[in-house]
Amino acid sequence: MRVLLVDDHAVVRMAIGMILAREGHEIVGECDNGVDALSQAFELKPDAIVLDLDIPQLDGMAVIDRLRIGGSPARVLVHTGLKSQAYAAQCLRAGASAFLSKIDDPVEIVTALKAVASGKTWFPVSTFDSVRKSDFAQNDAQLLSAITRRELKVLHGLALGKSNKQIADDMLLSNKTVSTYKTRLMQKLNASTLLELIEFAKRNDLV
Repeated sequence: MRVLLVDDHAVVRMAIGMILAREGHEIVGECDNGVDALSQAFELKPDAIVLDLDIPQLDGMAVIDRLRIGGSPARVLVHTGLKSQAYAAQCLRAGASAFLSKIDDPVEIVTALKAVASGKTWFPVSTFDSVRKSDFAQNDAQLLSAITRRELKVLHGLALGKSNKQIADDMLLSNKTVSTYKTRLMQKLNASTLLELIEFAKRNDLV
């Protein structure tokens, strides 16, 4: 397959590139941010895109959205250090073909590529349980299901100790918009303080 690599760490791109090239895949391009990812995706027309979520300028979820809106047929394999099932479920809903954790053996990307090439998906089994969950009890899983992708990104930034301005810069938003997302998060997660938001994020492996 013709593959585009998107990760803000050059050593990760190099390692994945070597593994995939050894298996006969062609690396047609690589980049370290979401804006360039979209540009190269539509210009190079790869068969698959190995995409990190936590990348600058335009985060991975936004990249997936815009690829679908733009009609890109590329299969997206999310490869991220964000291990929570909440992220996997968001990616599945957005239309990604696979979700892999960076803590797993990188060779698993080869297996995932074979799966998506044959029209299958590659997600942790529990992801499908999360997406299909019908239990409306007020537990963490249910609360998380009410959070939008952008709210999840803001929550992740807050849990990392970033200021509203830093999060706004990362997401190309205004400070006011980030503040609004923060207020919505506190309402949706029944949090009365920033500390409670951060504790919720850590409890659910969002950082």
